[in-house]
Amino acid sequence: MANLLGHYVRYVLLVISFGLISACSQPQSAGAVPYAAYVMDARTGETLFAENADTRLHPASLTKMMTLYITFQEIEKGNLSLDTMITISANAAAQPPSRLGLKTGQKIALRYLIRAAAVKSANDAAAAIGDAISGSPAKFGERMTKTAKALGMKNTTFKNANGLTAKGHLSTAHDMSILGRHLFYDFPQYYNIFSRRSTDAGLATVNNTNRRFLDAYKGADGIKTGYTDAAGFNLTASAERDGVRIIATVFGGKSTADRNAKMAKLLDLGFAKAPANAQTNAPAAPVMEGADDEMLVSQVDESLPEVEGGAGKTLRVAMNPTSSPRPLARPSLEDANAAATVVAGLDAGIDAALNEATTPPPEPGTLEFQAAALTGQAETPTEPAEGTPDDALVDTAGIAAALAEAGVEIALADEEPKGLTVTAAANVQPVKLVAAPRPQKRNKPIYDNTAAETLSAAADVTPVVDMAATSEPPAEPVVGDETVELVMAQAEPQTTAEPQVVTRVSTSGGRQFGINVGSFPTSYDAERMLLQVQLRESATLALGLRKVVQRKGGWEANFMGLTEDEAALACRKLIARNIECGTIGS
Repeated sequence: MANLLGHYVRYVLLVISFGLISACSQPQSAGAVPYAAYVMDARTGETLFAENADTRLHPASLTKMMTLYITFQEIEKGNLSLDTMITISANAAAQPPSRLGLKTGQKIALRYLIRAAAVKSANDAAAAIGDAISGSPAKFGERMTKTAKALGMKNTTFKNANGLTAKGHLSTAHDMSILGRHLFYDFPQYYNIFSRRSTDAGLATVNNTNRRFLDAYKGADGIKTGYTDAAGFNLTASAERDGVRIIATVFGGKSTADRNAKMAKLLDLGFAKAPANAQTNAPAAPVMEGADDEMLVSQVDESLPEVEGGAGKTLRVAMNPTSSPRPLARPSLEDANAAATVVAGLDAGIDAALNEATTPPPEPGTLEFQAAALTGQAETPTEPAEGTPDDALVDTAGIAAALAEAGVEIALADEEPKGLTVTAAANVQPVKLVAAPRPQKRNKPIYDNTAAETLSAAADVTPVVDMAATSEPPAEPVVGDETVELVMAQAEPQTTAEPQVVTRVSTSGGRQFGINVGSFPTSYDAERMLLQVQLRESATLALGLRKVVQRKGGWEANFMGLTEDEAALACRKLIARNIECGTIGS
């Protein structure tokens, strides 16, 4: 009997022992893990709900949000590119699942490591990024913690790049929501990666660990899941509906389904409490302290091939920082609005100047002309000089107004410029030579008085200029170092056809190229287009000749007297403004 009782006791103890061993070998239930939640209006950063939100807990793979944030910083600074080849460290290759399957010494493009860390939550990919940037998990943890403090994450300390449980590696639901908001506003060009259901990670196509919630909740577009035994099921999520964006974080969910259900309730609460028309106030860019805010001095592995479109070299990190520039603050919404108002005002001023410069004066005798004369905007016509045919006169007022808008000052007939003497030939109005203004000082001609010249209009100027029959522009006189504008009177036309209009003369000097900015039904329309283009691109077309040419199909608006490079540059800039442009070769 005693023997039978002893066997029974040993059997019971054996069963209990196996049970304990089995329980210890299974993952611990997350039911006893502390719970925390936080909800914010992403537009303003305002808190909408909080429960244990500032309690320091294990963040698990929510940590990878910071790893990716720092990676995007390095790309923005030019220290890395998406095509930079990263050599996998032994530390990264040794990380436990979830994994991409990287091996020590393997080389892989940074873009694939980003995808694997963000979508699959691969621990080896995140560790490889941290080691490449800072050289070791400890150094990268210090960089992460400093960045967190700069973002306003007051209760966060990081020890590694992937969030595996480590002593002192702690954060809060509030801090992780702050980080999620910065990812959305600071790097919108990369944010879409968090909403991908699957992606090519180089070695394999990987699925998003958050795809169930993304598919189930309307408006959800990110951000990151996390799980460890110590943390439970964590999630930072963002969703947008009708212009309202809510960001929320859950720590300590009991399962994926429990976590997703809690998150849905939190987001619903946020949308219910958030105002519909709150003004967006993006978070300020972080101001880093110390040397870890920039990538440390690095060396290039010259044994690796270049990669098209990127740096294509593996970075060997040397732990010798030399400087730590602070990033420039991003412009505020008020600054952007003010800049837009200034630009709109400039455009309006240019359009007004163009209208004034290219609008023909009213005909003498009309009501419009009399009204303009009363306000001083028009002059009463005077009798032409004796011996000068009426139809030989040029509309000097119209030309002067147009050239004045383009930055050219016209000298009056009775006001000779210093250093210049002009002798008029018969039936030709006096020729006025006016120095073109320097680009820095518009409407202020500059003359070189040290080399005064006497020009004879009878000897050097053809009394009758047949613009329609002239293919090449007349040579442009030069006074000192200044380009000289030439305005000539037109003699009685030989035909009834409207003459070709040349509105500005420029020295050729190897400038046999030009551009065409369109064909127009009238010479007035073509001239208006030339003035508009020159005003908007004065720097590029400062030495160009505005030339209107009559063709069978209409009037072509051209700029001549350019070099080949100037013509090509002008066309590129005009096409960027959606203005038709084609180059004209010599």
